[in-house]
Amino acid sequence: MDLAGLNAFIAIAETGSFSLAAERLHLTQPAVSKRLAALEAQLDVRLFDRLGREIGLTEAGRALLPRAYQILSVLDDTRRALSNLNGDIGGRLSLATSHHIGLHRLPSLLRTFTRAHPQVSLDIRFLDSEVAYEEVLHGRAELAVITLAPRTAPPVRASTVWDDPLDFVVAPEHPLAQMPDVTLADVAGHPAVFPGGNTFTHHIAQQLFDRAGLRPNIAMSTNYMETIKMMVSIGIAWSVLPRTMLDEQVVRLPLPGVQLARQLGYIFHTERTLSNAAMAFMALLDSERDTCISPSSEDNVDTQQE
Repeated sequence: MDLAGLNAFIAIAETGSFSLAAERLHLTQPAVSKRLAALEAQLDVRLFDRLGREIGLTEAGRALLPRAYQILSVLDDTRRALSNLNGDIGGRLSLATSHHIGLHRLPSLLRTFTRAHPQVSLDIRFLDSEVAYEEVLHGRAELAVITLAPRTAPPVRASTVWDDPLDFVVAPEHPLAQMPDVTLADVAGHPAVFPGGNTFTHHIAQQLFDRAGLRPNIAMSTNYMETIKMMVSIGIAWSVLPRTMLDEQVVRLPLPGVQLARQLGYIFHTERTLSNAAMAFMALLDSERDTCISPSSEDNVDTQQE
């Protein structure tokens, strides 16, 4: 089966667009169309219905998609297994990470890694943590360094590297900052800018309000922590931010009895062969964990689905 055609097929199925698939594959749109046509001719089936500008998988396309993932995954797994035999640390390392971790946690580690292993070609994609999880699950990334879900299900395994405390924050001139004693009910009465509803960080904060029987006034949402901090700093909303981001632009609200934190770390697929480069990067992350987390901390591994 034509592997180039399979890659084109998967890209079209995932993006829902020939033009976006072409961008992902660094090809022209006619080249993507040609690869798909060759695959359809080889299989003697139509894989997409084309209705004007809309495209959708046919029944044959829906049947092929999971098998296409499996074929490419087995091929990549075989390549990594053979490459690992010589013990060298080189080749390509596909790494997914969130924007926040990529900006605030990874730079020094990436510098150390690239200096120690100059033969490794890093393919780094900045994605929401939830999207990065899917990339690892489907074999499109070897590792992801992300905000970890409260529970992770096999075949994905998660390992905590950093404990990341979260604080309620406002601008120094915000009304909440002027109150001598602030309660969670007080906070809920003011507009908030929150992480997107699909994010793990959103769920952590939302659960706190749910347990208190309160509904936060979420006026805006975005998945980018730097954007949230900017919106808070101009005084129009409160939010929850990692403590590492606090500076003179925002102030922490002391809420009695409230302690929020999330875990940051890496995930990998336990049923796929990891490259020597991936294992070397995991060892570096484990070393970082040993300097950041107390010895009593354990890997964030769970056998139940969230």
